[in-house]
Amino acid sequence: MSNAPVLVVLAAGMGSRYGGLKQIDPVGSHGEAILDYSIFDAYEAGFRTAVILIKEAIREDFMATVGKRLAKSPMEIRYAYQELSKLPEGYAVPEGRVKPFGTGHAVICAGEEVGDAPFAVINADDYYGKAAFKTIFEFLSGSHDPYGYCMVGYRLDKTVTENGSVARGVCATDETGNLLGITERTRIEKYDGGIHFTEDGQNWQDLAPDTIVSMNLMGFQPSFLREAKSRFPAFLDKALKENPLKGEYFLPSIVQQLLSEGKATMKVLTSPDQWYGVTYAADKPVVVKALADMAKEGLYPQPLF
Repeated sequence: MSNAPVLVVLAAGMGSRYGGLKQIDPVGSHGEAILDYSIFDAYEAGFRTAVILIKEAIREDFMATVGKRLAKSPMEIRYAYQELSKLPEGYAVPEGRVKPFGTGHAVICAGEEVGDAPFAVINADDYYGKAAFKTIFEFLSGSHDPYGYCMVGYRLDKTVTENGSVARGVCATDETGNLLGITERTRIEKYDGGIHFTEDGQNWQDLAPDTIVSMNLMGFQPSFLREAKSRFPAFLDKALKENPLKGEYFLPSIVQQLLSEGKATMKVLTSPDQWYGVTYAADKPVVVKALADMAKEGLYPQPLF
């Protein structure tokens, strides 16, 4: 396999909270999902291979919609599957567990198709914009540090919705732009005077509009796959004892471990673009209009592929 950067798309966590399979929900004029736009932008930025992580239970629906369209794209598409049963030898799925084991496990499952190449990870249902893919592709193509990772952060005011609260990871960096840590704020809302958050539902604190937050767009060297795999059993030992039905192995927690050990660095890159997503059903018309407007401006052909 080539060592050119690979795009990994996390599309296995399709649940019912949105009222359907959010990652295949059409937002484009020819039925395109947000994922189609990410593939288009990633190819334009230089990526030539995408590994799309799904689960067997939604394979048929996915292939009949997104998969069918992506077959017409110039990107090489590979598929990987995140299944609960894909655990290290000696471990078993707890009885009654249906929840996936998290984004860290997802990346491990994608690893076979990624090979020994640097890779970027995105969520299937997030629109990141063109600049982010160019920025992360350039970093991954030019980096020679085996433990030099990166992420693309966004201004907070470009990631909030008018329709309710959102959860965001607030990034702290050192003077060189390396990540020190991510603080999860689970309830951030817009209000007339700006943007604020609460931990208890009563006391609110303002957040500056230009606060940099993580939208789970991260770039890794091959070393990360090895680290994620080797640390997974320790996670399972703890989670299967303390939270067997819901414990999750998250990408940011693996990164935080590596940073705190001084083993890796993560450069915080930024994008000027507006992020779009469908946190609430009421967000969808905003996304549909934004993408239609970009198509009118000539940023996207219709249909995409």
